[in-house]
Amino acid sequence: MQTSDTADGIRPWLDSYSADHQNATNRLLHWICVPLILWCVIALMWTIPVPSMIGRPGLWAVAALVLAFAWYWKHSHRLGAALLVALVLMCVLTEWAYRQLGPAHLCFTALGVFVLAWIGQFIGHAIEGRRPSFLTDLAYLLVGPAWLMDKLLRRFGI
Repeated sequence: MQTSDTADGIRPWLDSYSADHQNATNRLLHWICVPLILWCVIALMWTIPVPSMIGRPGLWAVAALVLAFAWYWKHSHRLGAALLVALVLMCVLTEWAYRQLGPAHLCFTALGVFVLAWIGQFIGHAIEGRRPSFLTDLAYLLVGPAWLMDKLLRRFGI
């Protein structure tokens, strides 16, 4: 899919994603499961050991999120800025969970939630009768959170 570095550069991605998510139950499951999956990925990466000489726990997650943010920012400054806030909040939550649970429990918790959330996603797509978008292009794994954020921002007139 062609993209541009304009304010609407992400619109073709969002429109295509919307076409695969018309069923109300599938959309509801996405509202629940996409943020959970995103948090799980952050949490799982948070638990990857980091040599103390180069950083602290969470370094790999933050590095990956910087790359994700760069993709969002390139395609839409509006969504990039909003997603940055959401990603920072998820990092704060993950740091808190890391301190409360420790790396092993956080890893197992995130892994369990990750599996359940993906089951929810696939149930939604079975109801929808359409394949998940990411099966055609892995970039749609980044589009899902942007799609939800776009809907949230529009709901608030932003």
